Parts: sequence; structure tokens; C-alpha cells
Amino acid sequence: MKHKIIGLIVLTWFVNSCSTDNKETVTDEEEVEVIVADNSLSDDEKSAGWMLLFDGENTDGWRAFNGEEFPDGWVVDEGSLKALGLGGDIGGDIVFAPMDFENFEMEFTWKIGPGGNSGVFYHVIEDPKYAAPYETGPEYQVIDQRGFEQPLEDWQSLASDYAMYPGDIESVVKPAGEWNVSRIVFSENGASYWLNGKQTLEFIPYSEDWMKRRNSGKWDDFPDYAKSKKGLISLQDHGSEAWFKNIKIRPL
Repeated sequence: MKHKIIGLIVLTWFVNSCSTDNKETVTDEEEVEVIVADNSLSDDEKSAGWMLLFDGENTDGWRAFNGEEFPDGWVVDEGSLKALGLGGDIGGDIVFAPMDFENFEMEFTWKIGPGGNSGVFYHVIEDPKYAAPYETGPEYQVIDQRGFEQPLEDWQSLASDYAMYPGDIESVVKPAGEWNVSRIVFSENGASYWLNGKQTLEFIPYSEDWMKRRNSGKWDDFPDYAKSKKGLISLQDHGSEAWFKNIKIRPL
């Protein structure tokens, strides 16, 4: 699969009149597709400060959460990082270890197996006292919205800020096994989640409303949830197959 950037080439030329000295300007517009291969950046993206977290071929920079090696539960599969579904509520998640991110814009392409559940975390803190990334990091929910076996609360649904802000996903949900494009924009001035070109939610981090949701009871067992304003990016293996590619990010 390739992602496309559409540019406009404007062609302008002058036609001399046969009977007068006046000149007529004729403008035509053509759409030109600029093909950008998976797991690569366009020149404009490079200039804007984007960086790839995965090149489609190797796992450099990625390792198990609280671990030292890349785990057996993940493989590189046809240009994507694939979770094999060997993880669960605890264990199986991976982190991009070389650097922390604070304010950022992130994009990623993903698909999920039938009935599957996964997620993308940010501001994740590693420490032996934490069993999983969700104890510290907010989550962009990835799930088979149409095929999940149990009923989902709105805060559990696809493209939600898990257990914090439900996402509006009407008209943009795809069946399991189809590729989706997601985006996270995070800064203290405002954050938003996106799915397949649609903004699903927005919020102001650390605002009065955010604190009310943070302290509503869901996170009582995880007192350090979202306390850190910077941390690692993490991908979840929650017991089902999931694929991720075109993982790119730029600091804001």
C-alpha cells in the first residue's frame, strides 16, 4: 500500500490575438499524484521535522516494555510491525525506546484482526513497579468496533482517548482487516484524535474537565496515570493480531 500526496501544477500560457495586440491569459489546472512509498517520508515531511519510528524492514529502536530485547510476540510482516496476539492485559507490549516525546503530532496506519483489541500509548514511563504501559500512558484506542464480542462503552470505542474522552466515529469505521489511518495531536494548548481523515475528539490536557475525568474513579488503581507530561510511544499486544506501519512523528 502506498500513501499519496496530491499536488497542483498550474500551467499558464499566453495566446496572441490575430486581430489585436491584446494578450489573453489561459490557466489550466491538473492534479498530479506524488506517490510516497510506505514507511517513508516525503521531502515536505522531512522539512517539517517528521521522523519515522519504523522503516518497514527492521525493528531498530523497538523493544519490550520494561525489557531489553524485541519480544517474540512481534514480527515484521510485509512492511508492518505485527502483534501476533500472544500478549494480554499484562505483557506483550513494545515501546520505541530511543527518545521521549512531549508535545507532538503522530500518524500511523493500522489494521486489526477480527474481534481484536489493541492501542497506541504515549507519555509511557518504564519502571519495574509498572506492569503495563496503560498504568502511565494515555491510549488511542484501536479495536474491531464492528466485530468485538462484548458491547463497548463509548469510552472504550475506537479512536477514543481510552476511559477519558469518547470519540465520534460515525461514518469512518472500517471492518476488521482493512487499513486505517490515525493521527494524534498533543500539546498542552489542545489535543485531538483523528481516524481516516475525521477528527473524533478534542480536549485540553490538564484542564479542569480533564482533571475531573482523570479523577472520576477509573484510574484509582493507577495513581500515576497521565502524571508525566512526556514519555515513550508504545504499541499494544492485547491478545489479538494487529498491524502497524507508516509510524511517523514530529515534535511540536
